[in-house]
Amino acid sequence: MSLVTLGLSTEILNALKDKGYESATPIQEELIPAIFGGRDILAGAQTGTGKTAGFALPILQELSKSYEDSKHYPKAIIIVPTRELARQVHASFEVYGKYLPLKSVVLFGGTNINAQIKKLEAGVDIIVSTSGRLLEHIHQKNLSLSSVKYLVLDEADTILDMGFVHEVTQVLSHLPQNRQNIFISATLSGSVKRLADQILQRVKLIEVDSMGTSAKNVKQVIYPVEKERKIELLSYLIGSQNYPQVLVFTRKKLEADEIVKELNLNGLKTSVIHGDKSTGARSRALSDFREGKVRVLVATDIAARGLDIPTLMTVINYDLPHVVGDYIHRIGRTGRADVEGLAITLISPKEEIALKDVERLMGKKIDREIIKEYAPIITEAQKKARKSSKETKKTDGAFGKKKSKTKVQKKRKVTKRDGWSKR
Repeated sequence: MSLVTLGLSTEILNALKDKGYESATPIQEELIPAIFGGRDILAGAQTGTGKTAGFALPILQELSKSYEDSKHYPKAIIIVPTRELARQVHASFEVYGKYLPLKSVVLFGGTNINAQIKKLEAGVDIIVSTSGRLLEHIHQKNLSLSSVKYLVLDEADTILDMGFVHEVTQVLSHLPQNRQNIFISATLSGSVKRLADQILQRVKLIEVDSMGTSAKNVKQVIYPVEKERKIELLSYLIGSQNYPQVLVFTRKKLEADEIVKELNLNGLKTSVIHGDKSTGARSRALSDFREGKVRVLVATDIAARGLDIPTLMTVINYDLPHVVGDYIHRIGRTGRADVEGLAITLISPKEEIALKDVERLMGKKIDREIIKEYAPIITEAQKKARKSSKETKKTDGAFGKKKSKTKVQKKRKVTKRDGWSKR
């Protein structure tokens, strides 16, 4: 569908034309008219489907219609889980609204709050923010949300997974009752739906791209390997396959730092972003990666939702994420804009059970490729299943050795009658 048919203004269409956008994605075809309709929305949309434009374009258009000269005050709040995503969403509002008189600002922690206060004092129409920093400004009375018409929770599932729901609830208490709520989530899990039930009214449900179909442009491959040899295999794959640009995901920050150290020693220029890095360091690492100054970027899952690199061809999962749904966000960094992508996952024997959860989520079995030099050795004991349900395991429990159960004969309590019998 052409973007022209969605009722967008000339100013917005010109901004989209400057970016080379002409056709609407499936989520945009449904989300833009729904927001124009004014109802609360719960939308399930995968990463890379154009969902940011889906909510940004109609909000920009509606706010520009009622705009009064030089009257800038918060009318739309977009809450996101991470700094990277905050920057990305704010940049989209800036691009799409370049021919409109509206002003937007991005707020997140780890940066000078005074510079943000000055921007707020100068007047703003749209705020893109993480929940924590937004609350900080509210408590300091740096802004009023009494005139907000739109509330967007972008990546609602991640906001819940990262434990930010209490901060979001506090923000809600400062918003007017008469507003339009828009929840965007990659997974419409039970927790997301429960939150929606508490906040949204007369909800319009939109579901585009299920988990299994969202990665249709991504070739997924599993490489079995012992945990201790993962870094070695990672380095071998990047070097032997000559991948020009690789994004590596891992669960732990310490592990991310270790991977960076080893890859740099192996001659692969590598940077890292995770929660312990300053905002400036994370920005430089991401900028260097986008510009090709470094070949490999290692990231923890906290950064998975805000990385937008359209030309990225290869993602490598050093391990599987804690939250199964994050696998979708990881591999969604590649295969964007109808370009083929590759997602490699390194699996140790102990991760096989977690892999089954991922395959269940994707609705298919992921192909395996074996490199003999790195493949784990399966012993006979691992191959044999227990013969019967009565057969007990001869291994220690999760908390060490199990205590052997021995029957203890209970002594009968001595009573007065026993005393009389002895006389």
